[in-house]
Amino acid sequence: MEVFNEYLDKIDDPLQKERLEHVLQWISDEFPQLGSKIAWNQPMFTDHETFIVGFSTAKAHLSVAPEKAAIEVFSERIGQAGYTHTPQLFRIPWKTPVDYELLRDLIAFNIEDKADCTTFWRA
Repeated sequence: MEVFNEYLDKIDDPLQKERLEHVLQWISDEFPQLGSKIAWNQPMFTDHETFIVGFSTAKAHLSVAPEKAAIEVFSERIGQAGYTHTPQLFRIPWKTPVDYELLRDLIAFNIEDKADCTTFWRA
């Protein structure tokens, strides 16, 4: 988690900082095998040097970027959780609860789906 400290320290809103810190810690606890890094100015998790999920903050929401394949598989559940999405990310409004079951399933999907992936991003 220390790798994320500098990023977290730049977040001015204490509630946003606390929310993102909790999400990042939860992922670290749930998936201790994942690597953590800052790349493209966002905190992200990797597995065998391939991208699993990344995050960024905006005024109104936390963006979760799991790549297009995961968005396609989970788009219905993302909508049911009350989140909006684009082809590459979904948005969790700051005042909306985090659906940790969705996040767990999405990360597990990416880990399994990319088990044989030899590139950072899906081809």
